[in-house]
Formats: sequence, structure tokens, C-alpha cells
Amino acid sequence: MTHKIVRYLNNANLERPAEEITEFDTPELHQLVADMFETMYASHGLGLAAPQIDVHKRLTVIDTSGGEEDLEPNKVVLINPVIIHSEGKQTGEEGCLSIPGFREPVRRHKRVKVRAHNVMGEIIEVEGEDLMARAMQHEIDHLNGILFLQHLSSLKRELIKRKIRKMIQADDWD
Repeated sequence: MTHKIVRYLNNANLERPAEEITEFDTPELHQLVADMFETMYASHGLGLAAPQIDVHKRLTVIDTSGGEEDLEPNKVVLINPVIIHSEGKQTGEEGCLSIPGFREPVRRHKRVKVRAHNVMGEIIEVEGEDLMARAMQHEIDHLNGILFLQHLSSLKRELIKRKIRKMIQADDWD
């Protein structure tokens, strides 16, 4: 089942840290993960954090193939993730399903290692480089209440916020 993605400035939960998940391998958790992948693919995203569908839990799903049929799936589920190692730098354009229509260059680590739980509750370590590293950092930021806009200059961030406020006033922002 697809969920509605909450929009920036319409939901304060996007800017506060999410709660840890303590119960694993439940039918509800498995269904939430499946729903998140379905929602992410339907929205043409590469990652989705639970707070983006108004579930305030530390859960994110990532697939850098974006569900494209000609690309090999690269599905990752991270529960209560923590970045334990990072190195290098990269700058690349980022967007966000909660801030549609806006894309900006963001500087991130080139490689990261993340420790998390899987759906069964087992502790896993996942390494990512380039796009996967970027996606993991972006989604973990969501779980910490940080949006990619916070990586931009204050001037650029304010310009985007102003545009979004105008869209809200024109009833052109869900």
C-alpha cells in the first residue's frame, strides 16, 4: 500500500529526531517496510525515511536503482542506523520527496559505513560509496530531523522556503 508523503513546512515531524524501533520481526514492521518500498518506487525516489510518511520511527529504505527495470535492485533496509565510519568528500545534486521540485548541490562523504538492525533485529553493517553513500546519509539525516536544505547556505535555504510559502498560499503545495 502506498502512503502519502508529507511535505516540508506542512509537518513539524520532519524536523525532529525519530524514535528508535524496539520490536523487530513483527507483521506490522514487515508490512511497513514493504509499503515504504512501494511508496518510494511510486514516487520515483531512491530512498524513503519513515518520518516522510508520518511514521516517526528510525527506519529507512533505499534502492539506488529507483525500481528501474533495466537496473539491478540494490535494496537496503536500515533500522536505527548510525554512521560509524566516513571518508572522502563528494558534491552532487540532491532532491527530496518531501520537497519536490527543488534540487541543489550538497556536499557529503564519499564512503560511509552504517551499523543498523535489519527487520529481524539482527545487527548489520552496510557500506556505501558514491550514490549509495549519499542516499544513506540523506535518509539518516531525515531520521535525525535534518533536511537536505540544512546543508545549503542560509540564503539559498531562505529562497527555497520563500518559494514554498508562496506555493502554500497559492494552494499548490500538498
